[in-house]
Amino acid sequence: MKQSYDKWLLFIVLLLILVGLTAVYSSTSVISPDVVEKFRRKGVALSQFGFVKKQLFTVLLGAMALLIAYKTPLERLKKLSIPLLVISLACLGLVFTKFGITAGGARRWIRVWPSTFQPSELVKLAMVIFLAKYVTMPDFKKDKFSSFVVPIVIMGMFQVVFLKQPDFGAVMSLALLTMCMLFLSGIRLRYLLSLGALGIPVVIKLISEPYRWRRVAAFLDPWKDAQGSGFQLVQSFIALGSGGLTGVGLGQGKQKLSFLPEVHTDFIFSLIGEELGFIGAVCVALLFFALFIKGILIARKAAEPFHYFLAFGLSMMIAIQAIMNFSVVTGMVPTKGLPLPFISYGGSSLMINMTAAGLLLNVSGARGRSMQGGYGPAAAHEAPAGKAPLTVARASVPAESCPNWNRGYGYSYYKKKLSKNQKPFGHRG
Repeated sequence: MKQSYDKWLLFIVLLLILVGLTAVYSSTSVISPDVVEKFRRKGVALSQFGFVKKQLFTVLLGAMALLIAYKTPLERLKKLSIPLLVISLACLGLVFTKFGITAGGARRWIRVWPSTFQPSELVKLAMVIFLAKYVTMPDFKKDKFSSFVVPIVIMGMFQVVFLKQPDFGAVMSLALLTMCMLFLSGIRLRYLLSLGALGIPVVIKLISEPYRWRRVAAFLDPWKDAQGSGFQLVQSFIALGSGGLTGVGLGQGKQKLSFLPEVHTDFIFSLIGEELGFIGAVCVALLFFALFIKGILIARKAAEPFHYFLAFGLSMMIAIQAIMNFSVVTGMVPTKGLPLPFISYGGSSLMINMTAAGLLLNVSGARGRSMQGGYGPAAAHEAPAGKAPLTVARASVPAESCPNWNRGYGYSYYKKKLSKNQKPFGHRG
C-alpha cells in the first residue's frame, strides 16, 4: 500500500533548506585572511565552497534520516522512547571525556567523523518522543502530582548536564518544550505555576554569573559597550537596519566581512535581513509559521493520542528554536548560542530537525494507514493453533468530528471515542 504524506509540509522544509544553503554560501564565500589563518593553524584549509559543501553533505545525511523517520512504524518509535533518552544522556556524558570538544568557553560537542555532533539537539527530540508516550500511558493522571514529577525529574537531570557544559540556551528551550507538552496534556496549572515560581531564584542565580551578567547588560544597552560585550548585537542591528525594505542584494552584504561574528551560524538571520531586507526576513519567518501551522493541523488529524502529542511536540520543538533565534538576533532576549532550524550552518541541528520533519510526515500519513487497516495489510493477526485470530481494532477519529482541541482534550477525547469492545491500537483482544 502506498504511504501518503503531507506534501506541503515537505515543500516548506525543502524551501527552508534551500534558503539555508543559499545563506550559508553567501556568508562564507568571502573569507577574510585572519579567518583563513585561524583555520590553517587547526589544519583546515578553507575555500570559497568549503562551508556550503559540508552543509550539502549534512543535507544528504539529513535526507536519509528524514526517510528513515518517515518509514519507521510509530508504534516501534513509541517503544524506543526510553532507549533514546538513555542514548542522548550517554552522548551528553561523552562531552566531558576525551571525545568532547571545547569552543568559545563551552564544552558542548563530541567528535564524530567527519565532523562534530551536539548531543543537546538529540536530547530535545528524545524528550518529545518520551513525553508523547508518557502523557498517553494509562498510568498518567493529570490530577496526580506524581505524574507531574516524573518528567520534571528527567528534564532536571538533563538541565544539570547542560549547565555544566554550560549551555543556557539548551536549558531554556528544553524547559519551554517540556512545559508546553505538559500544559497540553492537561496537567494541573498550579503544578506548572509552582515550578515556574521555584525556577525564578535559580534563573537569578544563573544570570548572576559574570559572563552571563555581561550578556544581560549588553542586551539591556548594547551601545554602552559597542566594542566589547555588546559588539555582536550592535553589528546585528546594523545588518538588519542597512537591509531596509528590499535588502542590499543577495551576496552584497557587508557585515559578513568579519564585522558580525557567527554570521553563518547563530546570526544567519541578520545576513538574510541585510541582503534580502525586511521583505525577505518576513518571508523566512512566515515559512516557519506555516511549518508550525501544518504541524498543528497534522496533530489535529492524528488517529491516536501518541501521534497527536508527537506531532504537537515536534512542531513546538522547531518553533521554539526559531522564535528564540529571532529574538536573539533582534535583541529581544540576551544572546545565546541557538541556531536557526534548517538554515544555520551546522550538522547537529540540521540532522535532528530533518529527522523531526520526517516524523511529522510519518504522522501525517499514519491517519490514512489507520483508516485503511493500519501498517499491515490486514487487521487480523495469526493466532496460535486452535485459537481464534487476534483482531486489532483501529482507533480512527475523523478530524471533522473534533474541531475543538482544548488543553488536555486530546487523550480524554480518544478514551471516550473507544467503545467498550474496541481496544486501542496494538491491544490484543
